[in-house]
Amino acid sequence: MEKFLDSYFQITRHKSTIHREFLAGVTTFLTVAYIIVVNPAILEAAGIPKGPSTVATILTAALGTLIMGLYARRPFAIAPYMGENAFIAFTVVGVLGYTWPQALGAVFIAGVIFVVITLLKIRSWFVEAIPQCLKYAFAVGIGLFLSLLGLVEAGIVREGTPSAPVQVGDLSHARPVMAVIGFVVISALLTLRVRGAILYGMIAVTVAGYLTGLTPVPTEVLSMPPSISDIFLKLDIRGSLSWGFFPVILTIFVMSLVDTMGTLIGLSARAGLLDKDGNLPEIEKPMMADAVTTVAASLLGTTTSGAYIESAAGIEAGGRTGLASVVTALFFLLALFFAPFLTSVPAYAYGPALVAVGGLMIGVIHKIDFDDLTELIPAFATIVLMCFTYNLGVGITAGFIVFPLMKLLTGRAREVHPGMWALFALSLLFYIFYPYHR
Repeated sequence: MEKFLDSYFQITRHKSTIHREFLAGVTTFLTVAYIIVVNPAILEAAGIPKGPSTVATILTAALGTLIMGLYARRPFAIAPYMGENAFIAFTVVGVLGYTWPQALGAVFIAGVIFVVITLLKIRSWFVEAIPQCLKYAFAVGIGLFLSLLGLVEAGIVREGTPSAPVQVGDLSHARPVMAVIGFVVISALLTLRVRGAILYGMIAVTVAGYLTGLTPVPTEVLSMPPSISDIFLKLDIRGSLSWGFFPVILTIFVMSLVDTMGTLIGLSARAGLLDKDGNLPEIEKPMMADAVTTVAASLLGTTTSGAYIESAAGIEAGGRTGLASVVTALFFLLALFFAPFLTSVPAYAYGPALVAVGGLMIGVIHKIDFDDLTELIPAFATIVLMCFTYNLGVGITAGFIVFPLMKLLTGRAREVHPGMWALFALSLLFYIFYPYHR
């Protein structure tokens, strides 16, 4: 079995081990597992029942991550995207007044388009068009976004006032204090180069929470999943095929397109999987994995799915091959029956893990040419807007607009790849048609 796994996933060639890939898979699962609770809670606002939505979320994540592991052989988890789910629930349904079956119809259409342009290698053409400065900016932006996400989840940072949008959390409470301790423990283990440092840190903080009574020990370990029949195949494709629905489909398409590109490149840069030209070899495979999963997600009853930035935690734990993704997928399947137990990891345990991973990801910032402002300014716009708008898609599309404009206005338009102008046009359409209503 070990020889088969090594041969299929090329573990030795990636200087990894089966044990390391297993730890990485578990680490990624624990940092992504919150989506099992959060995604259904968000989509409930759109009228999608929570029980079936939970099952759809788990099945989508398990299927997509398994495809990523077995077909693309990359250590990236796939799950319903945060951001896109909120856009569907609060904007498309809540503000624009469409039904959730219509919204899922739009997700299906976007997914089919993804499959087609991936088969035609248009998506990989887009990726090859992205300049190095933006590819590194994606990694840095994802790192800062993860850090902010982790700080908010842990209660160290909280929503502030209109004049000060964010502020420090209430550190007199035990949870943020426990998160700070968790961050110190994880950082110390990382400094000591302990394999599985992030996973061990999360487990230690979770156990400490149980022992101190800060988090109740799950009283129910095993449970049968509810039926998915209320949402399975309930999408309304015909209802979403109208001119008025075009901005919704365009927004879903562009957000997912750029989120996937940015995430794959950023994670691959950190994992050392990019080639000498800064491209991910056979990138069509992980892109096809997320395209197929998005189609499946709409059929199962949930929203756009793709590679998850929290996979960075598994990468930092040593994951380099698809075996890590297979392990993550198996744990998602277990979550169908052990959801109360597996999702009991508190935010103050995985929050500091995300902060630590985010700190590690910003190391590639030195590869951005700070002396060339036509490279620095687009990278800067990408990084700050990815983080400060709390939306990866906004930051990435901003970079796609600013980069070619900077080159054009400084007489260096010949440095812009033709595919970059296509991304420029798509990004402009994104901002023109984006429903800005809250």
